[in-house]
Amino acid sequence: MLFQFGFYSSLLLITFSQGIIYSVLLLLKAICTANKSNYWLSVFIFLCSLFIAPWMLGFAGWYDNQPYRDILFYVPFQHLFFIGPVIYFYTQSLLNPSFLLTKKNFWHLIPGIFYVLYIVAIWIYDKYIFHGYYFYKDGMDKDFENWYHNCGMISMVVYFIASIRYYNLYRKLIVQVVSYADRVLFKWIKTYLYSFLIMLLLPLVFDAISIFYTELNSYTGSWWFFLFFSIIMYYIAIIGYANPIITKIPFEISVFDKKPALLLSGSMNTEATVIDIEHEVFEEQPSPEIDLWKTKIEMIISDQNLYQNPELTLTDLAKKLETNASVISKSINQGFGLNFNDFINNFRIEAVKTSFQKGEYKKSTLLGIAFDCGFNSKATFNRAFKKSTGLSPKEYIEKL
Repeated sequence: MLFQFGFYSSLLLITFSQGIIYSVLLLLKAICTANKSNYWLSVFIFLCSLFIAPWMLGFAGWYDNQPYRDILFYVPFQHLFFIGPVIYFYTQSLLNPSFLLTKKNFWHLIPGIFYVLYIVAIWIYDKYIFHGYYFYKDGMDKDFENWYHNCGMISMVVYFIASIRYYNLYRKLIVQVVSYADRVLFKWIKTYLYSFLIMLLLPLVFDAISIFYTELNSYTGSWWFFLFFSIIMYYIAIIGYANPIITKIPFEISVFDKKPALLLSGSMNTEATVIDIEHEVFEEQPSPEIDLWKTKIEMIISDQNLYQNPELTLTDLAKKLETNASVISKSINQGFGLNFNDFINNFRIEAVKTSFQKGEYKKSTLLGIAFDCGFNSKATFNRAFKKSTGLSPKEYIEKL
């Protein structure tokens, strides 16, 4: 197979091959762990690798030699209409274990499928009807046409915004239903979304720079764009492969509704619970019914030390009180003016303070005390303690 090794082709070959390798590794990881999000990240890295392939192969001599020239012309390497939906699906599958590629979601892939059919139609006409270059008489690869890149960019921006919206709704949801929200707010999501944003901004940055350095408009100058793009892709692949967190809270949520609702999936005999995460009201004077539930909630958490469970969820508490999660969520929100995560952390903080007052810190580490009281990380403990007391744990002990 033809491949002319040189400075430009070799560097892109390194990042391209690494992208393919990580795409395979992510696929294998998805199969071994049954983590669906790794399937979508594998597809994303694969699409990004294909995106740089024409430039890599072009510098390797493919556009100047047959049959390689026809391969580049008639094989769609740059699938811009697929990249946006895939990153959106990855965001959903990373946050929501119940996410599936349903018929409702499949329509997001229709533009990409139409583009593939468009290239196939061109190949059939040129190869079997015209017997020559009719659509390619200008010698320009269809993957590089302005309309395609502009529409593809718009598509990716739209899906990037949808991913941000989905993540923000998830953040509002997760503090309502789990007591370990800090652990599953996923710093990784911010990292890859920022990285994807840089990918989207790269064309604008290079266009701006090319005003002053016109050589960037040349074929060789454009190589720098694909090099930076491939470096960002490589970074996402490495960090994404190392991401160990798997979410456990299944839900359904609409990104586009003005009042998105959360549906917690119940068991076969339990109805899903609807919680309004956008418009929870913290009432100053709760109703008598809320006051009754407040007492029940406080008693069962204190008597059974439920806060010591580092993975306590709203559903767990609702089952203990033989009611549904919606009632408990509303009672905590309106009765205590807190979300579920902060409410349980307050119990943990009080337990830590009690241990400090008993001098337990002399016999155990601060982190050990925090873990015994239900915290699951040092960062979460320090942040919650500072938020509650205005002091760090060490400063609090010094005041004692």
